[in-house]
Amino acid sequence: MPRNRRTTAAALAATAALSLLVPACTGSAGSGATDDPKANTTLTFWHGWSAPGEVKAIEANIRAFEDKHPNIKVRIVKGITDDKLNQALRAGGSNAPDVVSSFTTDNVGRFCATSALADLGPFLGRSGIDPATTFLPQMAKYTEHDGKRCAVPLLGDAYGLYYNKKAFAAAGITTPPKTFSEFDEVAKKLTRPTADGYEQLGFMPNFQGYETTFEHYAAQFGVRYFDGSGKSNLAKDPASKALFAWQKNLVGKLGGFRKLERFRTGLGDEWGPKHPFHTGQVAMQLDGEWRGKMASDARLPFEIGAAPLPVPDDQVAEYGKGYLSGTVLGIAQVSKKQNAAWELVKYLSTDTDAVVSFANAIHNVPSTVAALTSPKLNNDPLYRTFVDIAQHPKSAHAPSSVNGGAFLLTAQDLGVRYESDREKDLDAGLRKTDAQVDKDNEQAR
Repeated sequence: MPRNRRTTAAALAATAALSLLVPACTGSAGSGATDDPKANTTLTFWHGWSAPGEVKAIEANIRAFEDKHPNIKVRIVKGITDDKLNQALRAGGSNAPDVVSSFTTDNVGRFCATSALADLGPFLGRSGIDPATTFLPQMAKYTEHDGKRCAVPLLGDAYGLYYNKKAFAAAGITTPPKTFSEFDEVAKKLTRPTADGYEQLGFMPNFQGYETTFEHYAAQFGVRYFDGSGKSNLAKDPASKALFAWQKNLVGKLGGFRKLERFRTGLGDEWGPKHPFHTGQVAMQLDGEWRGKMASDARLPFEIGAAPLPVPDDQVAEYGKGYLSGTVLGIAQVSKKQNAAWELVKYLSTDTDAVVSFANAIHNVPSTVAALTSPKLNNDPLYRTFVDIAQHPKSAHAPSSVNGGAFLLTAQDLGVRYESDREKDLDAGLRKTDAQVDKDNEQAR
């Protein structure tokens, strides 16, 4: 399932909404479940999927759960945004959800810190489930905050590089690049500029391009966001400086910020058939595993390939890694049916057949170790590239934060200012970014 990109305003609004949860969600999370999971009951499950195929797939898994638990019926509510979810988790009441899923992994820190979602530790312990060995370790990590697990992963996303094989062949390129110096050369070689734009652009590097965000780049550079005391660390981190310098340098090599921006603003919708990678306007695309299926559905007139996104030249030994995110699943702290809700969460997130069938249906990466090695898992070579990226030990998500993903947006905003020359002094910009992140995090506590 592709994650709809967040605008800065939307993401900050979601973070603000989460901050309202603090006064409403009190008590000892995970300790008050007294309902009988074997009693006849109805759970309300809210999820964000809306495309017909995705909705059909999650409903099939729910029906399979009901077959195994005939005493539990599930009322499904589709297409729920995090804004609606946050409001319901705060308000409670008879119409509130018992089980929820969210596409916004960046909000896990907030969900846990405010006890909007119940602590799943006791449930996992009673069921004999060790998250560190049941789930892919990298995905288990992004579903907890400060030692508290208020969510579990429900399928994941891995990011890598798609490339147009026809464009590669025409340019005499035989293999995808592994380092960023090689990548820069390939991107420039694939670029055919015109007076006011591009006949073909090798790669869109701008921070507001499709998926070319700070956090996606940061996974390749190994950015250390915070120091040991929890303070923002970007100004002191050589990897963050290297990231911004590399990105701006590539922007210059490919025609400059203004020319690239003019081209970017005229490109087709990210989720439609006129995506610039589909149309051949862009020859290489940073994206997730879902793009392969979308490209197949669009019946492109050229063959595509997939590979890990390159890494800095001094990290070539870590080639194969990538950024990870995914859907998270939890139990509403306000739910009065937490034991029954756990049965649904446990089934959707740990039953191997359920996880594999769902992953195959919506072209996402499984989140459990058993599902990743299942012979029933989709064997398409493009898809398998992202399965491998997900399992790379250095693949990672950004760290959780009490302020949700606000710190990522602050870094992204610096990137936009720097690439456009509105921020001339990178070191000063990094120091200002650190100060803003620390201020925001302090206010969120």
